[in-house]
Amino acid sequence: MRIAVVGSVLVALGIIAVAGGVLPIEAVGALAARSAPILGFVVAMTIVAELAAEAGVFRSIAQQLARFARGRAMALWLLVVALATASTVFLSLDTTAVLLTPVVVSVAAHARISPIPFALTTVWLANTASLLLPVSNLTNLLAAERLGAHPVEFAAVMWAPAVVGVLVPVAFLLATRWRQLGARFEPDEAVPAEDRVLLVIGSAVLVLLVPLLVSGIEVWIPATAGAAVLFVAFLVRRPSVLRPALVPWQLVVFVAGLFLVMETAHELRLTEVLASIAGEGEDPLELLRLAGVAAVSANAFDNLPAYLALEPFASSPLRTAALLIGVNAGALVTPWASLATLLWHHRLVSMGVQISWPKFAALGLAVAPVTVAGAVFALAALG
Repeated sequence: MRIAVVGSVLVALGIIAVAGGVLPIEAVGALAARSAPILGFVVAMTIVAELAAEAGVFRSIAQQLARFARGRAMALWLLVVALATASTVFLSLDTTAVLLTPVVVSVAAHARISPIPFALTTVWLANTASLLLPVSNLTNLLAAERLGAHPVEFAAVMWAPAVVGVLVPVAFLLATRWRQLGARFEPDEAVPAEDRVLLVIGSAVLVLLVPLLVSGIEVWIPATAGAAVLFVAFLVRRPSVLRPALVPWQLVVFVAGLFLVMETAHELRLTEVLASIAGEGEDPLELLRLAGVAAVSANAFDNLPAYLALEPFASSPLRTAALLIGVNAGALVTPWASLATLLWHHRLVSMGVQISWPKFAALGLAVAPVTVAGAVFALAALG
């Protein structure tokens, strides 16, 4: 409910700005035209992910991973790394943080090995692996829409930073958790799906969505189609699952409110103070400067408002890429740096897994600067 309350306050402030003439109606119209398809995609993909989880898709994948690992925690963890990366890249960071986390943590718990490396893997990769495609992160969608970039063009710029975004957190976890990851385990017997027909339909929808989301079609179209197919399937076979809570209205209100408030701040020129510290060049140090400001801003205020505030100073594809590196891969220190992190922690607490915020921040301080710097220099060299 906190997200809904904050979002309602932000929307109210936006309405006041419009009523007071601070935010012109024309600017609101342009903002709506830009944000409506993006919010539509977020809603549709949330429904797809939630219904796929209800169908048992993620649980089935996790059980297969445990079987493939053959009793080796290291093998299981590496398979989870691959799954978390793929989930983040193609289905968005929220899917990884919110829906994949409880599945892989449950698998680790049932195998009687420490769930902590698996929990950290999912939340870190949810943020740092969300650089490759527009669909991976809401900030990427905004950037791709602004640049008019096809997913392939977007990936051509972001592939090198995306590789660094995966390798650095993985290397850190491997170096610091190798004892836990060296354990052996006896996997539990696989639990059959409650409804195999829904499992097949859910799996098929996700498989078909992957190429469609990178095809260049506006992403809200295939996402909406996928949500419709799953909605009909559940309407026929398990209608009790279809409830209003499937629609992430709290997130929509929150994001809409952020858009309005940041647009008002731009109209009032309140964000121009950032120009002097964000820099303006494209050499490696200037790109690192922008990414550093973005990372600090994300950890101070949340990555979405940080992106919106700094977007006017990302005047080229390379600078936009550096901004995305900062707000995505750098959002590992504070709980509120990424909404996905808050949702991840809520899921962990509900499962009885405790990770203190001071320890989380300390680990993030060790990983985030190296990840951001490495990704920026990879961008400058290869992007």
